[in-house]
Amino acid sequence: MSLFYRFQAILYKVLLCLFVAGVVVYLLPRAGSFQYEIQAGKPWQYETLLAPYDFPIQKTQVELEEERTRLKSNIPRYFSVDQEVVPSVLDAFDQYAAALPASEASNAFFINWRTTIEAMYDIGVVSFSETLFEEEVALVNSTRKKTIKLGDLYADIDAKNILENQLAEAGIGILSDASIQYLLSLITPNVSYDEALTTQFRTEAEAGVVPIRGLVTKGTRIIAKGEVVEGDKLKILQSLQLEYESQTWTQSNTAWIILGYALLVIIPVLLLFVFLWRTRPLVFENNKRTTFLCVNVLLMVLLTKVVVDINPLYAYAVPICMLPLLLRTFFDTRIALFSLMIALFLIAFLVPNSFEFMFLQMMAGILASLTVNDLYRRAKLFISVGLIVGLYVVSYIAFTLIHDGNLNQLSYDVLLLFVVNGLALLFVQPLIYIFEKVFGLVSDASLLELSDTNSKLLRELADKAPGTFQHSLQVANIAEAAANAIGANTLLTRVGALYHDIGKMKNPVFFSENQASYSPHDDLSFEISAKIIIEHVLNGITLARKAKLPDRVVDFIRTHHGTTTVFYFYQQAKQNNDEVDIEEFQYPGPKPFSKETAIVMISDGVEAASKSLKEPTAEKIIAFVDKIVQRLMDEKQFLEANITLREIETIKKVLVEKLISSYHLRVAYPE
Repeated sequence: MSLFYRFQAILYKVLLCLFVAGVVVYLLPRAGSFQYEIQAGKPWQYETLLAPYDFPIQKTQVELEEERTRLKSNIPRYFSVDQEVVPSVLDAFDQYAAALPASEASNAFFINWRTTIEAMYDIGVVSFSETLFEEEVALVNSTRKKTIKLGDLYADIDAKNILENQLAEAGIGILSDASIQYLLSLITPNVSYDEALTTQFRTEAEAGVVPIRGLVTKGTRIIAKGEVVEGDKLKILQSLQLEYESQTWTQSNTAWIILGYALLVIIPVLLLFVFLWRTRPLVFENNKRTTFLCVNVLLMVLLTKVVVDINPLYAYAVPICMLPLLLRTFFDTRIALFSLMIALFLIAFLVPNSFEFMFLQMMAGILASLTVNDLYRRAKLFISVGLIVGLYVVSYIAFTLIHDGNLNQLSYDVLLLFVVNGLALLFVQPLIYIFEKVFGLVSDASLLELSDTNSKLLRELADKAPGTFQHSLQVANIAEAAANAIGANTLLTRVGALYHDIGKMKNPVFFSENQASYSPHDDLSFEISAKIIIEHVLNGITLARKAKLPDRVVDFIRTHHGTTTVFYFYQQAKQNNDEVDIEEFQYPGPKPFSKETAIVMISDGVEAASKSLKEPTAEKIIAFVDKIVQRLMDEKQFLEANITLREIETIKKVLVEKLISSYHLRVAYPE
């Protein structure tokens, strides 16, 4: 069990690496990878290609759809004759006629009318709405079928008009109006559209479409080097690719193909972890940040897979540059670019024209990484997106000129997709907020909010410990200047300096900057006084956690004293007892582990101690700053921070300039 806890961080990263590789392999196409890249309308860049085996020439989807549509249009609509209508109509007619008073004239009329009805039904009576279109239809009567024009049938309205005309010729008084209306209502269509039968015949016609239109025999020359990939050559190449992929991905070699994919995928994923381990160990050791990187890479691969499955051309609308924009917000440019490169290696398995696609995305990603230093500034984001879209358009035009020698084949659909891509990139801001909450990261936008001195925690510090608040402001100002001088994160440094002493709010009167004339330490032992002073670090961490400050800000609270000693009380205690335990006067640490935390440690020490300077001069200030920094270096407080001696000298120079300006002094130049 102890062995598990010892290696659990490494085990987690191994599982994370395998998980990422497994998901990507699952998303890859379920077919063997064709060894040639087919670029329609462009010269064949490979050697002359001969057919490796017999294979059919497949019809394209457009050709198949056209053939299906043509065959369907050749199948007429089917109309069926209802055999039960005529007997039903005649029986009702006979029954009603028999019930009426009989006369020679009426009997002759009814016989004539019945004969007309039978004649019309022999031809067929159809609903008037069906006769609005002139077309040939198939009329099915029992087992017989014949093709007729729809206009040759009687419409039900026309049939009633014929009967009314016969009635008018025979004399108005033969039937009452009620009888006429009843008898005419008996005339109903016996021919109707049979949708089921029509669909059946049209489906059978569609099923008869043959998906192939020829055969290429083994050894036949398909295309020579330099020939343009178009027309029949393009169709034959696409057919060869389909045949190759269908033969490659079989039950017998599926496992080997998956193994090949897994090896190709796990190499770039593993390289990402190795890159972090060798160049960014702090990110590598932080499981949350490592997971964040992997999740972003996976999401980009998944989004590309979904879009390409809809339409391969839509790959140009996938906002790949959102990856470096996001990562550059939380990490540095090298991590953003390396992660983009790894993601593109994986995406290359999914997209057509992978070289052009990777070139476009890599160039745009580099531009994105270099233009988003201040992403929280909306103008910077719009400028960056505009430049990215412009680069897409220029690169696409360049490729079109190279392949075609003109712009006649320039696709405006692709240009529109680039615009859609740019609009999608604008949604990076809400994504940054979501990732901050999910992974506990902090962006420049959040740091800018935290730097507001009217925030709740800083206002509380100003009310409870006004001296500490002023001290924090001074430290923030000089630390920000020092960070700017050595190229560190100035905004993070300023925010860390503003919050580094919030723990003093619990016992403000025990700190000299909040005292008037009386010091409560006069009534306490040196050990207890030191304990109270040291506890402001732990109290600050507690307050920061309660206020939900980001971990990167809490790091400044934890490290701004490192493992130094409360020197004044230690010296006082040592005068009374030479065997005093130094650990009782030491801060718990940890030591600063970044340039920014090291800058705040130096700035805090110099600013606090500068209040004790009497009759300061430029020479005294220079010597004073040297002494403070040297003592920190002697105590090895900067061993874990990635800061150089040259950068420390630059920081010292900035601090000297700031202190001299605060005391309104000028350096004494030699005569």
